[in-house]
Amino acid sequence: MVAPPRLELLSVAQAADRYLASVRVETVRGVLSPATERSYARDVTELVGLLGADRVLDDVTGDDVDDALVRYQAGVDGRYNDPRRKRGPGRSTATVNRFRQSATRFFGHAARQCWVQADPMQWAAPPAKVRDRLRTERTALSASAAQSLLSSVEPPPHGAAARTRADHALGLRDRLVVALLVVLGPRVSELVRADVTDLVREPEGTVWRIVGKGGTSRTVALSPPLAALLEEYLATLRPRLAARRPDDDDARRALLLSWRGRRLEAQAVRDLLNRAVARMPEPYRRPATPHALRHTTATLLVADGWDVKVVAELLGHRSIATTGVYLDRIDGELAAAIRTHPLAASLGPTSPPPEAPPPGTTPPGSLR
Repeated sequence: MVAPPRLELLSVAQAADRYLASVRVETVRGVLSPATERSYARDVTELVGLLGADRVLDDVTGDDVDDALVRYQAGVDGRYNDPRRKRGPGRSTATVNRFRQSATRFFGHAARQCWVQADPMQWAAPPAKVRDRLRTERTALSASAAQSLLSSVEPPPHGAAARTRADHALGLRDRLVVALLVVLGPRVSELVRADVTDLVREPEGTVWRIVGKGGTSRTVALSPPLAALLEEYLATLRPRLAARRPDDDDARRALLLSWRGRRLEAQAVRDLLNRAVARMPEPYRRPATPHALRHTTATLLVADGWDVKVVAELLGHRSIATTGVYLDRIDGELAAAIRTHPLAASLGPTSPPPEAPPPGTTPPGSLR
């Protein structure tokens, strides 16, 4: 028989260092995104402080994990400096559950590496249900609002570009960014990681190989108008932006560039989206995020009759249950569905009801 692996006693800090080293390896391999790596590193570092850096990891119990989660929830969320984003004392349930997922992944890795005899997360209290109110900025736009958003990032007319500052003459790039987000629904991390070589441009059409979560990839085809917009950006604006950093290897690969010639960052995408929203007509204007445009893609396609499985493949979801979470009800859809109900027309004033059959006879089609 093969002897069981021997338990390796490590402190909480030592185990965290080894775990985060494995996370960095997964990031280099493309299994995890840099944003996910930063999130894990931030959460595990805070978990070390809550459990005690010098404590033996195998001594941590489920009660210790519960105590750490409670103290984490009572702390101040240091990610945001804007007081408008703080919802009161402590952290939200959703934030605590995200922290709990990071801790679960950490202890699961520790159990596989035999740093603990048993995973203490199995004795921790179950996660609390998220009861936050619906965040408007993350819900889908209507078709009219999405069209208004696209129109708000129209490239400047000829002649106007000469009067525009260099850092503002990016309407063509911004329109491409918003169009890709609305039409194809990629994650913002997938969008900013895209390289020029990820897009296969042939006379028959253009396809984009999107590298998603966990190193998985999917291939989506661009519609002719979207492919034409991409070609215009690659032929005119991008060469000028890339020329500002000719020695930057990452910039030479990147599809989307900032006005300084660097690879566009996720926060820059959010900022340009905020500027576009500010230019929308007042009836359609409301806060929106790149994730809201992902919801918009799913909702509009399903409302147009496309199968949820097709939409799940487009968004890179492994399960259609995940896609179902992305489907928001657009105002007016419920009323339209009721108006077009197959039996709706039969409820109005029609011909008088048929006369009752004479006694002793059987109506046609009835059962004896």
